[in-house]
Amino acid sequence: MKLQKRMPFDWEDLRLFLETTRHPTLADAALRLRIDPTTLGRRLKRFEQEIGTNLFERAQQGLRLTPTGQRLASYVERMEDSSLQALEAIKGISGTVRGTVRISTTEGFGTFVVAPALVDLAREHPDIDIDLVASSGFLSVSKREADIAILLARPQTGRLFTQKLADYALMLYASKRYLRGAPPIRTAQDLARHRLVGYVDDLIYSPKLRYLDELPVAVSPSIKSSSIVGQYHATKAGAGLCILPCFIADQDKSLVRVLPDEFRIERSFWLAVHEDIRGFARIRAVLDALIGAAHARQALLMGRLD
Repeated sequence: MKLQKRMPFDWEDLRLFLETTRHPTLADAALRLRIDPTTLGRRLKRFEQEIGTNLFERAQQGLRLTPTGQRLASYVERMEDSSLQALEAIKGISGTVRGTVRISTTEGFGTFVVAPALVDLAREHPDIDIDLVASSGFLSVSKREADIAILLARPQTGRLFTQKLADYALMLYASKRYLRGAPPIRTAQDLARHRLVGYVDDLIYSPKLRYLDELPVAVSPSIKSSSIVGQYHATKAGAGLCILPCFIADQDKSLVRVLPDEFRIERSFWLAVHEDIRGFARIRAVLDALIGAAHARQALLMGRLD
């Protein structure tokens, strides 16, 4: 029996190629693909040999697509989009909304707002699995690292559908225990006599997080954390004053607002989803759940205590 010659455009080769284009280094792509970097490098090299052209330029700082690689990546992305749409159509036939949706959001919002909202989502759509990536920094929707991103600013580039999710407020807080043993705070000038909790300056991943710059006096934190949840717990334990989102601090009765009539910041959360998957049933279901959760918690987000 004559053996059929292996076609160069094997989908598995294309899948590995496409995922590699979405990461700065081979190691990052291999981690996402859950294979060994050496194995991935060997597979890509063999793929290039089979099609007779280089797809990547290899340098110390990572991989960069050649012009041929860029053209191929655009075609393979369309193939991926078509396959996802086909799967979505098949799932729709059964009437069941199923699949995995990865949400990228800030640590605080993901922990205190999104995570509790997933209970109702799971009850209504038990066949949807959620990957909640709530951390410092964001995964890229354009690079398909996440299906939905909740961002601190509206994205300006990429084939994305964007929508404001909610406005939210931040205020200055301290624990009752800290204030009992600290100098009184009657004006903003008194803040200079107090310890502050804040972000590690060179690890701030968005200018929207530079809250201390908006205080009426120049101060710097003596206790720093890249984690807003870490800042919250330090403040709760009596470490000092901290600018916290109202949706975190107002849920804790051990914390009180400091100079509430003089200091208040407002920010916004933005939803972003790739245009190609915006209409998928599982994406629509999760978007609806997120919008509903933000609407239901509007008073908490804006720091309204009445």
